[in-house]
Amino acid sequence: MKKDDKITLYLAEETVDKFQKSIDEAKDNGKENPSGVGKVFPEILFENKDVILMNKPAGILSQKASKNDISINEQLIDYCLEKGILTKEQLRLCKPSVCNRLDRNTTGLIGAGITVSGLQFLSELFSSRNLKKYYSTIVKGEMKSPIQKKAYLSKNPRTNQVTIHSTRKRESDSYIETAYEPVLSENGYTLLKVELLTGKPHQIRAHLSYLGYPVLGDEKYGNHKENLYWKKKAGLRHQLLHSEILIFPDLSDGFWDLSDSFRELSCRKFKAPEPEQFKKIRRMIFSEKEA
Repeated sequence: MKKDDKITLYLAEETVDKFQKSIDEAKDNGKENPSGVGKVFPEILFENKDVILMNKPAGILSQKASKNDISINEQLIDYCLEKGILTKEQLRLCKPSVCNRLDRNTTGLIGAGITVSGLQFLSELFSSRNLKKYYSTIVKGEMKSPIQKKAYLSKNPRTNQVTIHSTRKRESDSYIETAYEPVLSENGYTLLKVELLTGKPHQIRAHLSYLGYPVLGDEKYGNHKENLYWKKKAGLRHQLLHSEILIFPDLSDGFWDLSDSFRELSCRKFKAPEPEQFKKIRRMIFSEKEA
């Protein structure tokens, strides 16, 4: 394809009806919290006419996996309708959607496009290495110096688990690369700053477990005995992994042909507040030192 090409799509009426039905369902789902009191909107960290950055809590999906799921995507649509960012008619043409996914119990920064341009812009940045992504986690074991590791990841679709290897075992294995920087390390634990250099499912959790530093609370790849201890001591019921920082690249040079709404993101750094439970456990382990 090239500039000024025109594409015409011929859709059956039943296909258009399905699109409309999905929009109507999105407006009806995700409005009530588990207690049934009032609408639940996402915590907004940044917003302009094309993109929104949100702080996802633990226990909520990025996108629906089944019809009855409540995800931050449905909450986003409710927010856009409630605030008048989009109308019902505009939803027929473009449905806001998240452009990066976090596991159900991983917290922190998640970006969404609310226009076609916003979806294209963020999707391109997240799929490339132009957008810097940093996570915060607490692991069992003391890591004393920064490391950057490469490996290969195999996924089992049946169990929804991944396995890490030092070499490629199968053609379908994915190359992964992750950088780890210890922030605090004492009492048998480490607070880590993690830079995600490639973005594959469960990459950080599985890679850290493979390296001998299981994430606290991670039942899929972590240490079960350690998880039981923190469940009893601090009520931890999920992996302690937080998508903390996004740093946008320099968008001012001629390579990027962008509108002003995107240029205002040039070189910007966004940080998601640390969840209260994360703070509590960090202070319990590291003598209440601030990271």
